[in-house]
Amino acid sequence: MSYKGSSKLKKKHLKVKHQKAKVFRASEPLLSVFMWGINHTINELTHVNIPVMLMPDDFKAYTKIRVDNHLFNKENMPSHFKFKEYCPLVFRNLRERFCISDTEYLRSLTKCQPEAFGESSGRSGARFYGSYDNFLLLKTLTSEEVEQMHSFLKSYHPYVVERHGKTLLPQYLGMYRITVEATETYVVVIRNILSAPIPIHKKYDLKGSTVDREASEKEREKPLPTLKDNDFVKDAITLQLPSQAKQNFLTMLEADTKFLSGMNLMDYSLCLGIHDCDKYEQELVEYAASGNACSEEDDGESSGGNQGSLPPIPGSPSASGTGDLPMVPTPPDSPRLQHKSSNASENELSNKGPIDPKRDIYAIESNPESGKKEIYFMGLVDILTQYGLRKRTAQAAKSVKHGTSAEISTVHPDQYGKRLCDFICKSIV
Repeated sequence: MSYKGSSKLKKKHLKVKHQKAKVFRASEPLLSVFMWGINHTINELTHVNIPVMLMPDDFKAYTKIRVDNHLFNKENMPSHFKFKEYCPLVFRNLRERFCISDTEYLRSLTKCQPEAFGESSGRSGARFYGSYDNFLLLKTLTSEEVEQMHSFLKSYHPYVVERHGKTLLPQYLGMYRITVEATETYVVVIRNILSAPIPIHKKYDLKGSTVDREASEKEREKPLPTLKDNDFVKDAITLQLPSQAKQNFLTMLEADTKFLSGMNLMDYSLCLGIHDCDKYEQELVEYAASGNACSEEDDGESSGGNQGSLPPIPGSPSASGTGDLPMVPTPPDSPRLQHKSSNASENELSNKGPIDPKRDIYAIESNPESGKKEIYFMGLVDILTQYGLRKRTAQAAKSVKHGTSAEISTVHPDQYGKRLCDFICKSIV
């Protein structure tokens, strides 16, 4: 029996559910692809079993993906790009040793686009970017530097394991190749020395030598110049460290310089940033006073959009490079710092002080008994210079010019490391 026209089937209206996906919008295609690639590789790693120990092949391994989009998402991503991650298991293990979770790493690099702040003032001419939360740095590399990093990792990783992550060496957290429009860009991710949201009032690049170790007049014109050894001595800087912090710091410095000497590396620097707590408190008072004055004059309306934020830090990221790995102070009115101050729990700020010991690992507060209220940020940078033929030739030329007793920067790695340790030790009281 059939029924025709006796009833009508009701059509069901189905609501299509679309999968939620991250949209990586950035000011340049390179950053869009970088953010997309970090998200892809971290998610891929979640499906990989963690090995009990790394094998030699892990230091040669890589993952890569090629994407060809046709009329798809072209507002945000290039139509054709490639992304390659070097030694994924090695760098994941390093992040674990440095107590950085994949979630924290992913959030720092992809929640908002990294901010560019110019080129290095060093020899490499590298470009730098800082993560929105000021936690990580991105540095571009040459293909030769990528090869050097591969070689260095084979000794760097065991050393980090041996030291249980306690080191002043740069914390290398990931290395990538990004290809957009047939242009290859190599990037390494490094932990930022100046991750705390406070201004740096003085900044030094120290090698322990005295010949040609003064900041140039051009450098001094910057809002926050990078000063050098002779400037450090002239300014009569002393580091007032608590006794235990002093012992821990010097132990790390001695171990790190010994490691670098064993690798035949020299010409590195200790970067020092000094935050003056009393000066900053005064800056806050002056800024609050000027802000109140503006509010009264404008009948309570803000004209600049930054009312209530902290005063600008002297110097800008583009002017704050230190050699090939800058210590980057973040302007407090930048998106990175606004996020940190408005959402402290997400950034895991575990204390109410100016620094978080778990996050700001390069920071040391001054000895309360010294009468000084300062915070010191110290870490080694530019560590991959080999003492090869070029450096030996430079040493001979400088010795002829300045005399064999002159404190030139180009010396044998053993002498270089010992001299830097002695120089820093004398400045700590």
